[in-house]
Amino acid sequence: METRQTPSQVTFLVVIPHYNHLKTLRTVAQQCRAVWPHVLVVDDGSDESPENYLQDLDVYLLRQTPNQGKGTALLAGAAWAQEHGFSHIITIDADAQHDPQEIPLFIHAAKQHTQALIIGVRKFDDSVPFGSRFGCKFGNFWVHVQTGKAVQDIQSGYRCYPVNLLNTLRVRSKRYTFEVEVVVRTLWAGFSIEEIPVSVAYTNERISHFSQWKDNLRLTGLNTFLTLRSMLPIAHRQYEEVEGVLVKKNYWKTLKDNLAAPGSTLRNALSAAWGIFCGSVAFIGIRQVWLFWGAGWWNLNRLLCVGFEKLCIGPFVPALCIEVGYFLRHGHWLTEFTLTTLGKQALQRVWEWVLGSLVVAPCLATITFVVVLLLGWILRRGLHEHA
Repeated sequence: METRQTPSQVTFLVVIPHYNHLKTLRTVAQQCRAVWPHVLVVDDGSDESPENYLQDLDVYLLRQTPNQGKGTALLAGAAWAQEHGFSHIITIDADAQHDPQEIPLFIHAAKQHTQALIIGVRKFDDSVPFGSRFGCKFGNFWVHVQTGKAVQDIQSGYRCYPVNLLNTLRVRSKRYTFEVEVVVRTLWAGFSIEEIPVSVAYTNERISHFSQWKDNLRLTGLNTFLTLRSMLPIAHRQYEEVEGVLVKKNYWKTLKDNLAAPGSTLRNALSAAWGIFCGSVAFIGIRQVWLFWGAGWWNLNRLLCVGFEKLCIGPFVPALCIEVGYFLRHGHWLTEFTLTTLGKQALQRVWEWVLGSLVVAPCLATITFVVVLLLGWILRRGLHEHA
């Protein structure tokens, strides 16, 4: 998405969300301060205030009580940043797993992509616990299903957020699940995710506050909700920047931008073809799963997928499949429609429906793809001529 911000207008605040990491907090804050002059520690209701540990360091401290979750701490940091004139926050965990020397990598990337969410992709090796590696891959899979976009490290806390984006998105999660939901909603809103490689250090002294039961249940609930929402053929909120402020696009502006976007003609044609294919195959129930899974995984237009799938409901497509299946079995068309052929031989007709759909579905999908592709090309050409 294009933005009107220039690199000279981009200002950064390093935010360290903290909860009971006093052994490592001072070192992390000190190293961040050595790299960047503006550092904010957001304490999320720790048992002991970190104020005495940071007293002689030139860093800001914001404390919220009681403990409300990492997501709430990040939003508090973003609100503080906006109030003090910063355009971006760089978040780094307080447990010393990230290297503050890599902060300039985020600054450089954010200046190149001022409205993108920048994620530091951790380089996992055998020192990283299996649970962390599996959880990362598992989360990446579900984000791909929900958005159609591949993200390499959904659980990384080393990130750079545009403040106006973070304060605009309607993220419901307040704890660890916040960092998962904000990625999905960023992609749904039409913004991009940029990824940069970063190092990671796991030590025996590292303390994790991730609850295997509570947080995994929260992640399960969140992924269920986001996956079901992604299946609905309802457009997600899209935003654009107007004079430095993110405002919601109206429906027609969103439609026009989508039609004019590179690759949209091909995407719409594939969406329509996939809908026709799933609607034509005879596997009732399974085809709906295919429809939504494919739409999510390949980032297709769900509205078109569902709309064209519904065109196959009714007698025409099933009857065509039965005729083709009958021809494949007997070498001639079914022309006799009696109680015997439609009643007593019903199981044979069902088998012919399945058999014929394997031929009809790809044929109708191919025809639909070509027709929608041509129509999309004509519409896109008209938009360019009237621009």
